[in-house]
Amino acid sequence: MEEIYEFLKKCNTYYLATVEGDQPRVRPFGTVDLFEGKLYIQTGKVKAVSAQMKANPKVEICGMAGGKWIRVAGEAVLDERLEAQEHMLAAYPSLQKMYQPGDGNTEVFYLKNGTAQICSFTEEPKVISF
Repeated sequence: MEEIYEFLKKCNTYYLATVEGDQPRVRPFGTVDLFEGKLYIQTGKVKAVSAQMKANPKVEICGMAGGKWIRVAGEAVLDERLEAQEHMLAAYPSLQKMYQPGDGNTEVFYLKNGTAQICSFTEEPKVISF
């Protein structure tokens, strides 16, 4: 999990894909956290991405750094604990102007039942299951 986390941090911006009905939705994300051995992302409850992940938790992340790219597929699980929100927001102080732990809008999701592939044009893909 550490390798997936470190790669996504290097990306700075990665792209999160969800599904809304039968339409794929993709948007840039920048938050990623490693908490209790799980990979977390953060969003606001009022955003469409939150509703999409709750309706269909299957998501995919894609990002590129240093001539390689990563694809992470898994199921998004909402973690409503304040500790998880606090950990995420401590890693991203700039978000604290918009989000606060327990504010009713901050949401953090961890990924489970996942597979990550780190790929390049010159090497065989590295596959990590979690």
